[in-house]
Amino acid sequence: MGDVRDLRSAASARHRDAHVVDAQLVVEAERSAPRAARHWVMRAVAEAGIGGSTNQVVELLTGELVANAVVHGPSDQSVTVRVRIDGHVVQVFVSDAGGGVPTVRHPEPTAPSGRGLALVEALSSDWGTTNRPDGKTVWFEVHADE
Repeated sequence: MGDVRDLRSAASARHRDAHVVDAQLVVEAERSAPRAARHWVMRAVAEAGIGGSTNQVVELLTGELVANAVVHGPSDQSVTVRVRIDGHVVQVFVSDAGGGVPTVRHPEPTAPSGRGLALVEALSSDWGTTNRPDGKTVWFEVHADE
């Protein structure tokens, strides 16, 4: 009898075989938190089989959101980072105990900071904020290259 071959594309086979990843990291609100979160999320995304520019964008945007949580949230509280990967969609949620609604700013080119949410807005497929009784969550979604 002849060989039976799977004629689906590699991308559709990867999507079919992909499982949902849902992981969480808690870091202290200190200067090293963005770096730790970036490295952690980069590994989680890579282990799910997503690489290239998608992994780099997720790493960058995670670092920006965690840095915002450290700078603008309570310094004596932790920051929670959650990554959810379902097929080719990567979602990252960054929660802190701070209040307020983050807004996209457009600082002068010489300003030393203030571009984090503008990067999130420009590079993600979607993003937003959710207010909770104990703080807020800022999230973004990136669709992996297929």
